[in-house]
Amino acid sequence: MLRFLLVLSRPRFWLYLAGPVLVGAAYGATSLDAAVSPTVAVLFVYFLLPANVYLYGINDLFDTDTDKHNPKKEEQETRYRGQRFVPVVVLGALLLLVPIAAVLPSGTWGYLAAWAVLATGYSTPPVRLKARPFLDSLSNGLYVLPGLAAYTALAGTNPPLLAVIGAWAWSMAMHTVSAIPDIEPDRAAGLETTATRLGQRGAFWYCGLLWAGAAVAFGLLDWRLGVVLGTYPVLLWGVVQADVSIDRAYWWYPAVNTVVGGVLTVGGLWGLVYG
Repeated sequence: MLRFLLVLSRPRFWLYLAGPVLVGAAYGATSLDAAVSPTVAVLFVYFLLPANVYLYGINDLFDTDTDKHNPKKEEQETRYRGQRFVPVVVLGALLLLVPIAAVLPSGTWGYLAAWAVLATGYSTPPVRLKARPFLDSLSNGLYVLPGLAAYTALAGTNPPLLAVIGAWAWSMAMHTVSAIPDIEPDRAAGLETTATRLGQRGAFWYCGLLWAGAAVAFGLLDWRLGVVLGTYPVLLWGVVQADVSIDRAYWWYPAVNTVVGGVLTVGGLWGLVYG
């Protein structure tokens, strides 16, 4: 049971939710001690495992119709087959957010509530945002909400609007890139997404423009941030030009995101220490 839940939570993608907590903390903290405070630890631990159990668990609960067409479920992931313990654990992972929020500053509650709403609405009927082209992409700003909560918890104020816009655009593009390998399984299951609507070529353009926009937004805050985020449209251009299969390139992004997130976090901490 534990092994199934671990695989269900997609360990390869754990830092997609937990990583933004570290980035947000690095830029929201006013001191190095604040950046490694219990507040950051609580957010990081929740979004490292319980949040991923909920996000991917509820996705699998309502995706049995499409997952039967998806080869990833037999290879890199796992397939939900009606095990009774799964809905119980998934619901418990969401409810755990309540005591977590209770010990955090009230300024974070809106971000945490928005995360819960989007994480639920993405997969759950009748809203099921994942089956609504462009709304599926837009709703995946949920991945940056933990970082916004961490920033607010430490800074006592909301993040700069340009950072929110840039991070949201980055997340929208990341979602659509991850949906490109699923175009054929999704079409076979009758599931319409941004990727199925645009097709592979159109989805590449969509992601490239969003990532370029993210780089511009962050560059307006600090040119060094713009350079770091600029790696995404450049990498995508390289994938297209080299005619690398997106099914292969897709599995590079967890490593790419980890490196970029690490660079951003170290940059923020460097600023705390050396001004």
